[in-house]
Amino acid sequence: MAMLLTPTPIGFLRTISCSAESSRKFASAHISYDQRNIRSEGKNRSGHELVFGGSYDCHKRHPVRFLGLRTRALSGIPVEHVKQGSSKYLFRTENGGQVKVAVGKRSSRHTVHIEVLPSELSDPEKPILSWGIYRSDSSFIPLELQTSSPDAQKAIYQIPLRRNPFGTYVVEMEFESHLAPFYLSFVLKRSNGTESENLEVKSHRHTKFSVPVGFASGYPAPLGLSFCTDGRINFAFFSRNTESVFLCLFDDNESEEPALEIELDPYVNRTGDIWHASFDSAGPFVSYGYRCKGVVFSERSNQVLLDPYAKLLRKKVPDLPDLGELRDVPAFDWNGDARPGLALEKLVLYRLNVMQFTGDKSSKLPADFTGNFAGITEKLQHFKSLGINGILLEPIFPCNEKKSPYFPLHYFSPQQVYGPANDFVSAIKSMKTMVKKMHAHGIEVYLEVVFTHTTEDGILQAIDPLSYFYADQNGELTARNALNCNYPIVQQMIVDSLQYWVTEFHIDGFCFINASYLLKGSYGESLSRPPLIETIAFDPVLSKTKMIADFWDPYDMNSKETVFPHWKRWAEINSKFSCDVRNFLKGEGLISSLATRLCGSGDIFSAGRGPSFSFNYITRNVGLPLVDLVSFSKNDLASELSWNCGEEGPTNNKLVLERRLKQIRNFLLILFVSLGVPVLNMGDECGQSSGGSLAYSDRKPLNWNALSSAFGVQITQFISFLTSLRERRGDLLQRKEFIEEENIGWYHSDLSPPKWDDPSVKFLAMELKAENIDVKNLSSSMRSNLYVAFNAGENSETVVLPSPPEGMTWVRLVDTGLAFPGFFSSDGIPIPEQMPELLAYELKSYSSVLFEAKIQLA
Repeated sequence: MAMLLTPTPIGFLRTISCSAESSRKFASAHISYDQRNIRSEGKNRSGHELVFGGSYDCHKRHPVRFLGLRTRALSGIPVEHVKQGSSKYLFRTENGGQVKVAVGKRSSRHTVHIEVLPSELSDPEKPILSWGIYRSDSSFIPLELQTSSPDAQKAIYQIPLRRNPFGTYVVEMEFESHLAPFYLSFVLKRSNGTESENLEVKSHRHTKFSVPVGFASGYPAPLGLSFCTDGRINFAFFSRNTESVFLCLFDDNESEEPALEIELDPYVNRTGDIWHASFDSAGPFVSYGYRCKGVVFSERSNQVLLDPYAKLLRKKVPDLPDLGELRDVPAFDWNGDARPGLALEKLVLYRLNVMQFTGDKSSKLPADFTGNFAGITEKLQHFKSLGINGILLEPIFPCNEKKSPYFPLHYFSPQQVYGPANDFVSAIKSMKTMVKKMHAHGIEVYLEVVFTHTTEDGILQAIDPLSYFYADQNGELTARNALNCNYPIVQQMIVDSLQYWVTEFHIDGFCFINASYLLKGSYGESLSRPPLIETIAFDPVLSKTKMIADFWDPYDMNSKETVFPHWKRWAEINSKFSCDVRNFLKGEGLISSLATRLCGSGDIFSAGRGPSFSFNYITRNVGLPLVDLVSFSKNDLASELSWNCGEEGPTNNKLVLERRLKQIRNFLLILFVSLGVPVLNMGDECGQSSGGSLAYSDRKPLNWNALSSAFGVQITQFISFLTSLRERRGDLLQRKEFIEEENIGWYHSDLSPPKWDDPSVKFLAMELKAENIDVKNLSSSMRSNLYVAFNAGENSETVVLPSPPEGMTWVRLVDTGLAFPGFFSSDGIPIPEQMPELLAYELKSYSSVLFEAKIQLA
């Protein structure tokens, strides 16, 4: 081993150990690749000579047939004066002396500048440099040098050295660029005709000196592949619990095995737990990966692994490993892009799956637009017609395609299938184009992300499972795919990923699936101040984006109740809202639970946040869609809290169909008149069904023809009406703060107080009272009170309305029990004349009604 000193960026020296004997720099199976290149070059260079000796005016020339090599003794340039940009090394010898080396590049050649102090050589008249280059398993590679020396058969060559006028021995060696990368190994000998070991000068570790040529040790940051300003390519890769790391380079994107494989020296190419190397250029290579040998709990040491930080992936080919491409992500023109920066309370989200959104032929898009980001861009008008100002994409990361996108294997790239050309370059460009166009129309883009687990056969299990995944107190893995999110390196990867999507793709926010697991420590214990959550909350890049915690677990369909440490930054997907609304409309549960959800879920969001932090939903991308929620209630759907309205599955029963339609309208009305952010699910606007199945595989692409059906027309128009109503009455329905208690009235049907604790009660009415109504200056645009009532019973209710503000009258905006198109009206319909003196209204069974106080006409 030799001690290697390399200058740090601030000019000091740091000590690193350098091993030549134990490093396999190239896989032996690929030596032929380099030799093939060598032989082709040698045809034009067979007449070169090896030059050695003392100074320029005193040297010998020996005619040789050599390949790609020239050496010369220099008259007086010490290593310190070698041009800037060279890699410089300072070795300690076994005698306590020094050998200085500088490695650089001149035109098409690599140069190695070696300086030896005279004190290292007891016989200064006949010093010899004995050297060779490594390519595989520490074996020397011959350069076809013609010489009678027996060492030539072992590809070990000798250069006699002489002292220069400055008192040191300085020799420069030049190698053709196509020979690199390799390691130059050498020892110093005293040329007295013997070969005994004690006549050699080695490193202080009693090994040969070893110097990288054609590549350098590189830098430990940033992780992944990076391109330096000087044109160099840097590789940085984390693995703490591996014995050795091999950098694998491919010259063909359809190759299964690398053309070149370099074992990274733990003394030269490792800083802490980061393995790193750098190259002048990619050369003939187009993609890269890593092999990790000796990883505990991994049986995949022979597999080439994808860099977890790769930003551009090789196009997926069946039976070939996932690899990173050796090029930077193509530039994108973001000029003119401006994030909408919508306040939480103004949002209306639409959750969708990229492939299923336009994957059906009914989308009527060209083939290269269906099922990808370009298809979303083409359907912009659909969002605008619904009043949507934010889209939430199901996970788009590369994943286990046999399971679902909720089992990712990589966190820094979209799936290639989401690109028009079915590759990663087009996916990246298409996604950025989509985001930019959405922003131009005031629509924000959010990503669902899964950082709590990976697919079971992911890359991180083979890189360092003890660092990335949970282990027990004895160091045994408790789950081979549950990420240890608050472990420093995993936390860094998550934050780096989020920052990348914000800076490179201009994403506006993230929804974290299975968020309760983000609160666990390294041994599964609950943390009161989980560092990951706190870091995200205050990260300077992420601080202006929206962070949403979703406690749904892909492994457990039951909803969870978690107290989430939010630092007044984190919003939440409100599963309690969905459960309580479903229970009420199926005739179960307490009306007090519905009231809590209507006025912003203060039981969850009153501690320093507000109702705008509640993301409310009725259905989500897992579980039953909206039409199935009112059509199926068999035993295995108990967790869905669904009700079939009288018959299971498809039916021609008119009464059942009418009841189902009313329930769908009720769900939507409650969703949009409740405080918080309404979240719609793809397909609910047109009656998309999974046939009552909860299996992700039974989900179907959106049927765009259904939008023109009678059901699709009335529901899309109703949603559009509701989003317009929320915007118009933002004073009551889009609030950042909770409504004061005195501005909310709760009633039974006869204006008596509600029977909060009576489970048999199936009616609840709420009056939202506008503030500062000026009764002396009435105008048609002034804001006033809203009254909404819900009847989940099987009988009609005679509803007595409270008195409207002076000079106003109640007009009906919605009655879900009426026929289309009359069940909603933007202008409002006055109460029927048959009961004007009572201000009463007949509310049918399983129906809801919404009134607004408006100026009384003369």
